[in-house]
Amino acid sequence: MSTQQQSLDQIVEVLSNLSVLDMSKLKTMLEDKWGVKAAAAAPVMMAAAATSAAPAAAESTEFKVTLEEVPNDKKIGVIKAVREITGLGLKEAKDLVDGAPKVLKESCSKAESEEIQKKIVAGGGKVTLKGL
Repeated sequence: MSTQQQSLDQIVEVLSNLSVLDMSKLKTMLEDKWGVKAAAAAPVMMAAAATSAAPAAAESTEFKVTLEEVPNDKKIGVIKAVREITGLGLKEAKDLVDGAPKVLKESCSKAESEEIQKKIVAGGGKVTLKGL
């Protein structure tokens, strides 16, 4: 092992044994000696993290449409909308509405999911759209 590596290992060992108060004093002493502030790096790191997270928040192109709830006085309107959307028969559509929350469409485009949402809301039901 090189002398430099041994020195680094010794520094790590010494720093590991310092109390929080001693670490704070050391930080202040190093800031004074080097003419820097340790807190200045935090906003830069946070800004870099925010910019790298932005592409991950890209808008979904496929959505899952779920019928969440239907008030009892609005069931008929929602059943009609579900029949139109899914092509199910009356009994199957009624069972689906009675069993809410149920998935209406596993995967559809944004425009189609918004159209489905409009129809269900117009009928009196509540729908959630989840990006895939």
